[in-house]
Parts: sequence; structure tokens; C-alpha cells
Amino acid sequence: MSIKHIFFASRLQAESLRGSATTAVISIKDPDTEDARLSSHFKYVLRMSFYDAVPADEFLPAPMPGLFDHIMAREISDFVALLQSAREDITVMVHCEYGVSRSAAVALFVEAYTGVPLTAREFAYDANPWVVDRLLLENDHLQIEIPVKDPALERRTQQRAA
Repeated sequence: MSIKHIFFASRLQAESLRGSATTAVISIKDPDTEDARLSSHFKYVLRMSFYDAVPADEFLPAPMPGLFDHIMAREISDFVALLQSAREDITVMVHCEYGVSRSAAVALFVEAYTGVPLTAREFAYDANPWVVDRLLLENDHLQIEIPVKDPALERRTQQRAA
């Protein structure tokens, strides 16, 4: 058995779930906010704390506090490897504050690592490229393609019915 489903969500959605022993959570928050209030019924939880940021200069002389780094990428890789060896079928939910950028990047990584299709992958177009790049540096045998935004899927630009 192993990972069978992957999805990403907002913090609000994650906190509203009852929890399940067969759902693993990668919970991402800003360094200056409280942990998400997740159900105690989730058996596997990895809590991460980093900003949704992309450095202006990739060649910074020292790590920036609160920026996603190679140590965090390794933690995620190790967590996903652990889930892949689980005895039961696992669903992976990745959440961040709004369920748009950080969670999408990590969910795309889980998809690439496992080969399991990401649910609603077409909405992962805002995945944080810095997070994707750091995850790929730790896992150079993988490839991650961030989807291109499809305007046809954007409900806010569609005409209202008369």
C-alpha cells in the first residue's frame, strides 16, 4: 500500500476536516502564525513553517530566516518516503494559508515523487517556484511541471447569466 490520492487546500478547509488515520497532512504556515488546528484523528502530520516568498537574488550569501530551504525540502522528501512505505492506502493533503502557492508546490512534488496524479492539478498554476526548485535540488531525479493557467477555468471572468 502507499499514497493513492493527493490534494491541496487552504488552512480553513484543512481545519474543517474531521481527520482520518489514512489521511496524511503537510501543514504549512507562516513563521509568525499559530499552528493550524487540525483534527487529532490524522495519523501522519508534518508541520512546516516558512513564508510564501521567492528571493530577489538566488545567490544570497546566507539563508534568510523564514525562507524555504534545503533542510525543509529534505523533511518533506523523508515524510513522503515514510508515507510511501505505509501499510495502508494513504491520502495526502497539503495545506497552506490560502491553498494556492506553497501547498500547490509541495503537492506537485508529492505527485512527481509518487507518480500519483494530483487532484485538481490544473489549479496548481500559482505554485511557488522557489519551493519547487528547492525540492528538485534535493530530488534531482524528478521533474515538476507547473501547469499553465487556463483562463477558461477562471469563474470570475465569465459572464453572468441574464
